[in-house]
Amino acid sequence: MKIQGNRLAGILIAFGMVQFMMLMLLAEILYPHYSVSTNYISDLGVGSTAILFNTSIMLLGVLLILAAYVSKETLKSRSMWILIAIVGVAAFGVGAFPETTGIPHYTFALIAFGGGAITAINSARILKGLIRPLVVLLGVISLAALIIAVVFHTTLGLGNGGMERMIAYPVFLWTLLFGGYLLGDKSGKQT
Repeated sequence: MKIQGNRLAGILIAFGMVQFMMLMLLAEILYPHYSVSTNYISDLGVGSTAILFNTSIMLLGVLLILAAYVSKETLKSRSMWILIAIVGVAAFGVGAFPETTGIPHYTFALIAFGGGAITAINSARILKGLIRPLVVLLGVISLAALIIAVVFHTTLGLGNGGMERMIAYPVFLWTLLFGGYLLGDKSGKQT
């Protein structure tokens, strides 16, 4: 059985995010005295959990880039596969340039977070049904949290790690939803 286009992209996207979320959780457990409220997610990319976290997020990036490539002909939105590829490059960059590298890391992280939120919102253009308002909501929550954190320099009392998760987790959820949606596309073309 040959899997093409959107279905293969769905597998790559969903698998990429599942492996990243599971290994991020494992890294949080293994990292000494890690706090999801006070520690940034990228703190996992330095120290004893560096190889686990950085390898996992770079794999996510590669799988997103591959998903963009294989869905290039079947996704009816050029902007969608381009955005997925950009987020993939940014995710890879987050792992390749850990937070100790400074500006390169923060640039890739900002592109990954902001690009993920924008990609989630953009995906409503090609999705059908009740999933459309949900993906927009997830993207808006992520983008609003990013603006609050970066522009207004506040964490709303959630701590640095807590606020970062308000940015990241909606995108994580969107990625799983979008990957599953594409995986259910039996035609090989956008439904």
